[in-house]
Amino acid sequence: MNERSASQDDSFRNLNAKLANPLAHIPREQLMQDARLFAETHGLKDLVLEFQKGALVAQDPSQFENLPQLDEADKAVFRRELTHKWDQPRMLYYLVILCSMAAAVQGMDESVINGANLFFATQFGIDVKANDNGKNQWLLGLVNSAPYLCCAILGCWLTDPLNRFLGRRGTIFLTALVSFLTCIWQGVTNSWEHLFVARFVLGLGIGPKSSTVPVYAAECAPPAIRGALVMMWQTWTAFGIMIGTVMDLAFYKVPDPPHVTGLNWRLMLGSAGIPALFICLQVFLCPESPRWYISKGRYREAYNSLARLRRHPIQAARDLYYIHILLEAEKDIMRNRNRFMELFTVPRVRRATLASFIVMFMQQFCGINAIAYYSSNIFSEANFSNTQALLASWGFGMINWIFAFPAIWTIDTFGRRNLLLTTFPLMSIFLLLAGFAFWIPDQKAQVGVVTLGIYLFSMAYSPGEGPVPFTYSAEAFPLYVRDIGMSFATAVLWFFNFIIALTFPRLIGAFKPQGAFGWFAGWNVIGFFAILLFVPETKALSLEELDQVFSVPSHTHAAYQLKALPHNIKRYIFRMHVPDIPPLYEHEGVFGEKTYAPGGMGHA
Repeated sequence: MNERSASQDDSFRNLNAKLANPLAHIPREQLMQDARLFAETHGLKDLVLEFQKGALVAQDPSQFENLPQLDEADKAVFRRELTHKWDQPRMLYYLVILCSMAAAVQGMDESVINGANLFFATQFGIDVKANDNGKNQWLLGLVNSAPYLCCAILGCWLTDPLNRFLGRRGTIFLTALVSFLTCIWQGVTNSWEHLFVARFVLGLGIGPKSSTVPVYAAECAPPAIRGALVMMWQTWTAFGIMIGTVMDLAFYKVPDPPHVTGLNWRLMLGSAGIPALFICLQVFLCPESPRWYISKGRYREAYNSLARLRRHPIQAARDLYYIHILLEAEKDIMRNRNRFMELFTVPRVRRATLASFIVMFMQQFCGINAIAYYSSNIFSEANFSNTQALLASWGFGMINWIFAFPAIWTIDTFGRRNLLLTTFPLMSIFLLLAGFAFWIPDQKAQVGVVTLGIYLFSMAYSPGEGPVPFTYSAEAFPLYVRDIGMSFATAVLWFFNFIIALTFPRLIGAFKPQGAFGWFAGWNVIGFFAILLFVPETKALSLEELDQVFSVPSHTHAAYQLKALPHNIKRYIFRMHVPDIPPLYEHEGVFGEKTYAPGGMGHA
């Protein structure tokens, strides 16, 4: 590592340490004076004692039992917080249900087009089975990919200004309203151009909502259950994808009334608007994000929000004070810094950016969304009837959702990297199975094997490349660039989502199903080696350990993993007795005290 790189890494470590816990090393007497001053100067004079106690607990949450300033009732509150982490106010669970509904809307917006593809393409003159099928394949891909194009070039970048001016609830309301109106709009279009425009505008509802809802849930949730809520977004998006296929089945046989052509596919596309309308009607019954209120200087309202989301006023005071301190520290650190450029110029941050790019890119190029958007067309190519194709698509959606649940346990036990390295080879094998099955001459056998391959692929995807990318990206970046790093990772995701949705119809036409599935199987092999060489493990690592992991030069990490691969194959696959190889990292005993991402909501 050259001198300039070492200096940059040392600089960011100091920033990380400052943001890890800005209250560390402040004398207790000074901290209590600061908490009193904070309460008195922000219109919270009636809560001075709660803020003093809360500040002491926020300084070191593990030492609350040793604080003489807390009485037995206060300590009982914090003990119960540790032992009964799911004992939360009803309002918090209502908020969780709302956010789950928003995730399901996201999935429905993505998947209802799957069944509609079988009908609107013919009606609008872009049938991929027509003579000029090369052009039509591109046009069908363009219509399907329109929302993701909007997300990549416009929607994602509107997230920050919308949140800044409207708040979390206002942004969710507006994007859900856009989703509702554009779903209805899609159902009344009369040409592929018209449908393209409607779906492009739908991206304004999908992009900002996908970034805002997880942040809103995380900012409102207590630390003990925040990780589960991050997983919730992926799980309930998968549920929405499955419900989208249910809607396709439900409206498949709806007949056309007089003067209306294609009522069935119009109802399919419009159905995703119903849960979006429910979100519009309910979101303002939930409290606003306390962090957003604090950023606007509205401290009393921030406290009132937290009081609705916590069991006891002392918990609300603790979290409010800690968010305030973190925001002040962030303002000081961010001054005169170009954080976006540091994603690519600071070595430690650049390696986290590369790893996040790989997992986000591979979530699209593993082939999952090609199946999610076009499974009905794929099954039709395998000689399924339209009804059978829709039923098989529903089975794919159901498996995708059910097999997302194991990741809730395995992601923190088996590890992010191990899940990916285990599932990528399986996904490649199962895609080849599905693709080669198109050469089976017997129709019934072909139908069965194609379905089996796609279902097995979904089973391998759901606990691995499904939930890992968002979880990994959220923890790989240092604290001071975490929000801008996640914005970059999300933009990468949506851009390549657009590429997949745009090109897959033409890929099927040019390569045939066998070649298309083989194409994505090849990308899964590439993904395996990219993850092996450039994506280190982040499970249960402290901030110091994450800094150590991502400070190892990429070529050093890659060279070590190439040596470790045959060793691990011999030990874990062939069960051979082989000597241990020296570890690449020495996590234990190097740093002394370890610091983990803070419990307050500042880093949600």
